Amino acid sequence: MTLIDRLRSFAAQAFGMTSDGKADTGTDEALAAIALLVHVARADGTLAPAEAERLSRLVQGRYAETRNQADALIARAAAFDAETRDMADLVEMMGHGADHEERLRLVAMAWSLATADGAVHEFEEALVYRLGTLLGLTEDEVGRARTDMPATA
Repeated sequence: MTLIDRLRSFAAQAFGMTSDGKADTGTDEALAAIALLVHVARADGTLAPAEAERLSRLVQGRYAETRNQADALIARAAAFDAETRDMADLVEMMGHGADHEERLRLVAMAWSLATADGAVHEFEEALVYRLGTLLGLTEDEVGRARTDMPATA
């Protein structure tokens, strides 16, 4: 059983996913994307109130209709992130179906989270650049995504 298969099996058991591997609210890909955002939000070792608020608004704006749905997805994604050893595993869970614009949007959301507390720490910056690289974006694209942060930020 591959690592991805084990992660999917864990997700099915831990997060109430259906037998076909889809989450009740959202897809595997969405859960992995939210887990990546949680990972970035916690990059400096803490989830500050401003980061938690921004994360909730970003998830509600993109993956959920209501605040309660967003918070439930974030809780599931946070547990998923805690069980995952590396961001690369989460990127792999997203699959290769995400188009270029979706990958850029995810990096812009990550930048938005990194700036939520008023300062981008060196570790957060390196993490967002690594995320962009794992998503197949160039350094220039990752840098430009910083100026294209979502309006909900």
